[in-house]
Amino acid sequence: MEAKATHKYIGSSPRKMRLVVDLIRGESVDKALEILHFSTKHAARDAEKVLRSAVANLFNKDEDNKHEISELYIKEAYVNQGPMLKRILPAPMGRAYRIRKRSNHLTIVVATKN
Repeated sequence: MEAKATHKYIGSSPRKMRLVVDLIRGESVDKALEILHFSTKHAARDAEKVLRSAVANLFNKDEDNKHEISELYIKEAYVNQGPMLKRILPAPMGRAYRIRKRSNHLTIVVATKN
């Protein structure tokens, strides 16, 4: 049994989010929650929120069977690039620098170890 949760349009770059997601990919859910909760990275908050949502989705999807959090693991976790906000920063001598504010989409799939 597996369940998926996504969070779109997160306001950080995909590169920063991938650093956090690479730490938890393939881990058990309880260990991943511990890693994310005590991580100093700002992206870990959003990743923890999505992971908790995926676990809740699994519990709601399969209400007949009781699942323990220790029996769950992260089957897939990936980050895709979201849309970019393009801004202009005035620069010396009449020039302008382009600022690209990046966003990302985070997807986490949780499954049972059976």
